Amino acid sequence: MVLESTILCIDNSEFMRNGDYLPTRIQAQQDAANLICRSKIRSNPENNVALLSMSDMQVHVTLTTDSGKLLSKLNLVQPKGDLKFLNGLRVAHLALKHRQSKNHKCRIVAFVGSPITEEDKEITKVAKRLKKEKVAVDVVSFGEQNINTEKLTAFINTLNGKDGGNSHLVTIPPGSMLSGAIGSSPILAEEGGAAMASGGADFDMGFDPNSDPELALALRVSLEEQRHRQEEDARRGNNAAPGQETQSAPATAGGNQVNDDEMLQAALEMSMDPDVEPPATAPAAAPAEIDFAAMTEDEQIAYALQMSMQTTPEDSVPQTPMETESEKMDATNYEEDDDDVITDPEFLQSVLQSLPGVDPESEAVRQVMNEITQSKRDDSSSSNDKKEEGK
Repeated sequence: MVLESTILCIDNSEFMRNGDYLPTRIQAQQDAANLICRSKIRSNPENNVALLSMSDMQVHVTLTTDSGKLLSKLNLVQPKGDLKFLNGLRVAHLALKHRQSKNHKCRIVAFVGSPITEEDKEITKVAKRLKKEKVAVDVVSFGEQNINTEKLTAFINTLNGKDGGNSHLVTIPPGSMLSGAIGSSPILAEEGGAAMASGGADFDMGFDPNSDPELALALRVSLEEQRHRQEEDARRGNNAAPGQETQSAPATAGGNQVNDDEMLQAALEMSMDPDVEPPATAPAAAPAEIDFAAMTEDEQIAYALQMSMQTTPEDSVPQTPMETESEKMDATNYEEDDDDVITDPEFLQSVLQSLPGVDPESEAVRQVMNEITQSKRDDSSSSNDKKEEGK
């Protein structure tokens, strides 16, 4: 199998704005260059392809096997300035001389859609040098073939020499599809049928791509996009598999949820029953300042359970027996003092005298006062008897 390093030289002069090749010359050229890139890399995974624009002499992509990178840069090439055909070939030749894979054969694929301004002598000189360095050149002439055909034919004949060679000139008239014409041309057909000749094997539907290059290109692009989607889906699936394992870990750890519910139920029962002692594993008293952000969820639950079992500071201070007894004595003394005031005859006599319309010397008042005095005497005598019995 032939290993090859190929440099695509794109014509991005102002002539590429013309619309005689649908949709424009530059876009038709981009489609054809994309087809060549994919065909070269697909024929052998070790093949390298680079991208160079000949109007501004800019190397967009160095030799690489990444067709996606080539395609992305290829779509960014825009018309600018005038075509510099020979300078583009010289830069491409220099890049091939410094390639890493020295066992690769060298090839330049040049798109020419603008008038060539260089003289015939210079063109012949460059052709002889490329032949000496064993660099094959394929030229795609379109748009200005009436002006460039003679010069390009002499250029290819010089490269091939009398014994012939593997350099080709493909002339595509206006109105044709560049990618379709190149697909059926010797530029791709010489790669052991790797391009369009092997297209039938890729399609696997008994279709001869040489009979309809445009349909073959459309089918190949569709298959390529489908292949990229499948590879992307597979890559995403491989990346998502570890994530699913990590997400399932907390779910299995959630088996302790039952224990948390039991602990919460026990805490509620203890909060309602003050006689139940808290478990020995209950956390100690919380410090003055609690950093809840630094606590785990289990620690926060344990702290909440501890707080639910603790009483308020006011309730935690019990009343001493001395304080209770003193309050009872004060209440009893207060009640006794009220009874003494109410049953004091002198006090009642002074109150009755101050009331208007009441005669303290009347028979009724005297009778009431006598009853109160007699009742006080009876109470006094009974209390004395109890004291004597106690002694």
